[in-house]
Amino acid sequence: MHITFFHDLIRRDEKLLIEALRKQPGMELSLLDSRTWHFDLEDAQLETDLLLARSISQSRNQVALDCFERAGVPTMNTSSVVRLCGDKLATSLALNAAHIPQPRLRVALSPEAALYAIESMGYPVVLKPVNGSWGRLIAKVNDRDAAEAILEHKSSLGQVQHQTFYIQEYIPKAGRDIRAFVVGEETIAAIYRSGPHWKTNTALGATASNCPLTEELNQLAVQAARAVGGGILAIDLLESDRGLLVNEINACMEFKNSIAVTGVDIPERMAAYIATNVLRGVVCV
Repeated sequence: MHITFFHDLIRRDEKLLIEALRKQPGMELSLLDSRTWHFDLEDAQLETDLLLARSISQSRNQVALDCFERAGVPTMNTSSVVRLCGDKLATSLALNAAHIPQPRLRVALSPEAALYAIESMGYPVVLKPVNGSWGRLIAKVNDRDAAEAILEHKSSLGQVQHQTFYIQEYIPKAGRDIRAFVVGEETIAAIYRSGPHWKTNTALGATASNCPLTEELNQLAVQAARAVGGGILAIDLLESDRGLLVNEINACMEFKNSIAVTGVDIPERMAAYIATNVLRGVVCV
């Protein structure tokens, strides 16, 4: 059983996952650095049973997943799941189609339409790029002056990612949100991410603590994972007066700060799932 581990920087998360994979019985693991890799479309003979994409760059992961799948190699997660989760609008549409509760959303394609949508929804709102992670370029818009300034700034940047205005209902979080870790058909652990800032990403300094796994949380996280194609996913949720809402889904989850607080060996559970699915031949392209 041979797994190719696609990477660039090997962070603490990747080190833990590599160690866990190497402990799996019958597992052969090779590391493939994205910075030295190339792909020959005319001679794509790849001697591996699975590609596991763990680059910190979604675009690099996406290219490798597409190429390996084209050569008939199963991947984890699949290219379609990674592509969908990397696009916040596509994720929201998939959640909506599956009737998964989420914050209200409006989308616009011009600053004028975006301002109308924001004012129709009511302040405050959250304005996000459709692509991105770690809470970057996300703005809480409190009033019309802020809306006009942010929309003008985004429209002047010129990049494609700033030409779609993704406008989300602001959900007061009381200083925390929830990240649930889904492996296959099970939510294996969850954490509260707490901090004084309205953005409670651990990358921005929020602290992690254990979140009890209720049946509601488990079911909603698994349903959200199914809605985007399943696999190994981190589901970000918000507590609201309407119950739990799915906010975003991450297809290349970070977990190093969540092991001690939850008491769950997250990389071991990931490795066991990967090994079992490769062995059974049920990882799909």
